[in-house]
Amino acid sequence: MLQPAFVTRLPVLLRPDPSRVVIRPFRPAVEPRDATPVDMSRAQRIVDRVLALGEQGASAELANVDLDFSTRHRNTRAMFERRFLQVGAWLTGTSRLTSDQAHLIGAYFCHEYSYEAAALFNPSIVLHPDQATAPPGGARFVMALRGVGEGHISSITFRTGTIDANANVSLDPPSPHAAVPTVVGGNGLEHGIVEIVADAEANISECVVFPVTPAQSKGIEDVRLTRFVEDDSTVTYYGTYTAYSGAAIASEMLSTEDFHHFKLMPLVGDRVSNKGMALFPRRIDGKFAMLGRYDNENLWYLTSSDLASWSGGVRTVTPCYPWEFVQIGNCGAPMEIDEGWLVMTHGVGPMRNYAIGACLLDKKDPSILIGRTPEPLIRPEPSEREGYVPNVVYTCGGIICERVLILPYAIADTITTFATMPIDRLLAAMV
Repeated sequence: MLQPAFVTRLPVLLRPDPSRVVIRPFRPAVEPRDATPVDMSRAQRIVDRVLALGEQGASAELANVDLDFSTRHRNTRAMFERRFLQVGAWLTGTSRLTSDQAHLIGAYFCHEYSYEAAALFNPSIVLHPDQATAPPGGARFVMALRGVGEGHISSITFRTGTIDANANVSLDPPSPHAAVPTVVGGNGLEHGIVEIVADAEANISECVVFPVTPAQSKGIEDVRLTRFVEDDSTVTYYGTYTAYSGAAIASEMLSTEDFHHFKLMPLVGDRVSNKGMALFPRRIDGKFAMLGRYDNENLWYLTSSDLASWSGGVRTVTPCYPWEFVQIGNCGAPMEIDEGWLVMTHGVGPMRNYAIGACLLDKKDPSILIGRTPEPLIRPEPSEREGYVPNVVYTCGGIICERVLILPYAIADTITTFATMPIDRLLAAMV
């Protein structure tokens, strides 16, 4: 089946890059794993070997580490020091050390992690906080993506770029550096809010939001960004995502104003038990509003007096056409247009084939479905079928610029590209 003529696939392709690495804690393996961060007996032996080098020997070895890694990361010494403080408290002989000895010990308990070596997919896009350099008739944007590295651990990474007046998309070259923000607030426990802060010198493409709580330990997946405008016109960027512990999934939300300072918060209630929560970009009748799919089959319209609690709701969109008979879900935050709320959807059909469609919800009462696309807007073409998960195209959110939808989407859970479509022709394709 051919795609609609008004859908334009752009020649922009974003592939996973194994050279993009962050420094992560290294924990020497031990069986069985005890309650401490590392096997202390083994860790103590490592420290004892470092101390046996003496001050000069440690300084010489640290110089070799600097030579190997200081150009690959910003401020490696600060990372080594933080890691030493985490590990040193559990060990003996670490109270009176030179800074070089401490930093070298920290380096032995760090390693590089290639966070997007396997895949870079499921993108979500919002307007950039700074539009000062946007072209006339265009816009600057921030795009969040799901990166997958060794061990199939997912994290959130970011890119920036520009949309011109003709709906052409260009991506900014990412920084050669990347780093995981530092935890500065919260206790990192499963039911608490955690605050993280990126390096002040870093640009947005350097920030990698890596799992920090037990609920997220195996991945932070599929963030759906929303540029939320409060009633007093203040702007906050929210992103709903799926936390995966290796045994269970949980719906959570991040918030930021600048993509440097983040808060990570679990969601609660009887409607947050599945994937695919997506926040509306403003209050509706004084309440926060969300689309969810708690039953793993239908789209539900939810409202809440606060951002954390989500219960009840109204079933709004159900599978109707063969390409979505298995299930239907949202593909990102609803987008407000004159005609209503435009929602990108995904449907799952025969052979677990994922395709992208759209629907329109009533502006005053989004529980009312106005129209939907009877056929997919984007489905896997022959050149898009192969990858980590075959026969899947998927997006976590687009934006509208001058009545044109700009939609980044993933191919086969592996790489990311873009498509555009005029809003008027998209609406005309709905029934």
